[in-house]
Amino acid sequence: MEQKETLELLRQVQAGEIAPEQALHALKTQPFTDIGYAKVDHHRALRKGAAEVIYGEGKTAEQICGILDSMEAAGQRTALITRLSAEKAAEVMRTHPLDYREMCRIGIAGEVPEPDGASYVVVCTGGTSDIPVAEEAAVTAEALGSRVVRLYDVGVAGIHRLLSNMDELMDARCVVAVAGMEGALASVVGGLVDCPVIAVPTSVGYGASFHGLAALLSMLNSCSSGCSVVNIDNGFGAGYLANMINHIGC
Repeated sequence: MEQKETLELLRQVQAGEIAPEQALHALKTQPFTDIGYAKVDHHRALRKGAAEVIYGEGKTAEQICGILDSMEAAGQRTALITRLSAEKAAEVMRTHPLDYREMCRIGIAGEVPEPDGASYVVVCTGGTSDIPVAEEAAVTAEALGSRVVRLYDVGVAGIHRLLSNMDELMDARCVVAVAGMEGALASVVGGLVDCPVIAVPTSVGYGASFHGLAALLSMLNSCSSGCSVVNIDNGFGAGYLANMINHIGC
């Protein structure tokens, strides 16, 4: 049960349209469903403002379909499946309509909601090779209800490309900066904007980048205030947090 649905239920109690006992029953039957291999958390949206997300890696297509069935039965209108391979997506689509974004390996079951955040989220990348991780962040934020502006290939090797987008950066509620190599983009963006910056190190780079460790350490040591860091290649975590920031006060 989502927050809006719970609020409507409480309003119906207040208006005398349903009995408190009926509302209590509806809430009590919602916490989670045990389907054997998973305990599907139906109260996640009520507690956190966003419903549970399915991590597709390591799960079979049959398990994913079972979790989707449980979510749909509980009234969840949109479900995200991250790290979903094209092969598994094809199997899931035999029984569940799915909007599959192959570049970022995300499947969306149900409709993407209309944006209702305070403003918008900017997702920017150092280079084109960082786009798959950036798209994971962008699609996650969009599927959770945020408008996203994409600024790709604006890294510090040609910093004029970033500076030509100052209007979009300055008006954003949050900026997700995705970069590999030395990860300098996050520090530069953090020194330009007055909103939170979420830095995402990627595993893009040559040998001494250590599969993203160099970018991670650079971002953790950033001298730009207001810059936080998620794990290497964790576009989902960045998009989720950016959406939360965009909905503060809404």
